[in-house]
Amino acid sequence: MTIRLYDTGARQIRDFTPLSPGRVSIYLCGATVQAAPHIGHIRSGLNFDIMRRWLEYRGYEVTFIRNVTDIDDKIITKAAESGEPWWAIGYRNECAFNAAYDALGCLRPTYEPRATGHIPEMIEMMRGLIDRGHAYAADGNVYFDVRSFDGYLALSNQQLDNLLQPSGEGETGKRDPRDFAMWKAVKPGEPSWETPWGPGRPGWHLECSAMAHKYLGTAFDIHGGGVDLVFPHHENEIAQAKAYGDDFAGYWAHNAWVTMSGEKMSKSLGNSVLVSEMVKRWRPIVLRYYLGTPHYRSTIEYAEEALQEAEAAFGRIEGFVQRAVELAGGPVEPAAEVPQGFAEAMDDDLGVPQALAIVHTTVRNGNTALADGDKEAVAARLAELRAMLGVLGLDPLDSRWAGAGAGGTAESAADLHGVVDSLVHLVLEQRQAARSRKDYATADAIRDRLQEAGLGIEDTPSGPRWSLGSR
Repeated sequence: MTIRLYDTGARQIRDFTPLSPGRVSIYLCGATVQAAPHIGHIRSGLNFDIMRRWLEYRGYEVTFIRNVTDIDDKIITKAAESGEPWWAIGYRNECAFNAAYDALGCLRPTYEPRATGHIPEMIEMMRGLIDRGHAYAADGNVYFDVRSFDGYLALSNQQLDNLLQPSGEGETGKRDPRDFAMWKAVKPGEPSWETPWGPGRPGWHLECSAMAHKYLGTAFDIHGGGVDLVFPHHENEIAQAKAYGDDFAGYWAHNAWVTMSGEKMSKSLGNSVLVSEMVKRWRPIVLRYYLGTPHYRSTIEYAEEALQEAEAAFGRIEGFVQRAVELAGGPVEPAAEVPQGFAEAMDDDLGVPQALAIVHTTVRNGNTALADGDKEAVAARLAELRAMLGVLGLDPLDSRWAGAGAGGTAESAADLHGVVDSLVHLVLEQRQAARSRKDYATADAIRDRLQEAGLGIEDTPSGPRWSLGSR
């Protein structure tokens, strides 16, 4: 077994060899909490959740760090415009991000540090870089001297002489316009922290270098984030960390965008689709299927039709699971191992689309076994399917989706399902009675009302069957 990952720095797929046998350390650039998340933000969390799940399936103990950037220019600007404290804006949107991660079934990180909780670590890193000649203070700012670090721009494969990196407001005293701010001098009305070089606040890049060092040490395995972070953020992280003396990340993994009309989904473009609104229209498990099943390095072009296709595809999976559970007389435990083809696809740079083809083949084979009344084969396919869906975070029988993750327990979710099942069957009996007396208008009206309530109705030889659909 060899997992292979595309390394942005090497610009090729490499065999994955962790620093410590049996252990994997991951740092993921998380939320900048100036506003609530859209589905483009959450895609990154989903992609790396699947990476983590696969590594854990392969037997690794994973330490997963996902930071929160709770202070930056946009948060400060929004606070000034609204009159609301910057920390209140940050906390409200941090909660919104966590609610979105939870809704879409992402495992909680091992640690989720906030930038503002790590100012001492940032001061220590700046002091070390100044002492080593890689940084300098000017007018209350602290800048990184990009010409002092030979490996600068290797990740994004750019040339320093061609680089344009204009100064931000208040960034005075630079020796070279391409030097970037690690610390920004305080401006009137802004939050600030004391440092040996004057009061101010951290630069975005410094935050991640300092937090990765604190939680993962001088070297770790995988650094992840969206492809839009390669430059300047990840380049500047590398420069700071390596100039400080850290080996930093062994592999760089980047997920692609979610786009609308060919443009990156962005609040500034006004084309974002908030997760909090999407989950009112689509079941969260369907959203996870939609966002998590394309290859992480491929762009997703948002379209309602694509979501409808995802809902239909996942509905076929759920339909088999439901019928298989009925035939087996109850849930079948996931198989100890996933099918070989699924494992090979996932080992090859997290090839989820190819792995998903094995999922749907298993469903088709399971449906054939159902039609043949082969209970043993049905149970075997269901066990394989649950093992694969568990890795993808899409097992509809998992308590997270059955209701336990919504504040109850698996038992209370099962009780609620039983109540709903009884009520729906009472309505379906009325529908069947209308059909029996050839009152098809009433029968159709009942079915339409059930569908409006979010229930899918399927007429089968053994009678009508219901399932949750989208509203």
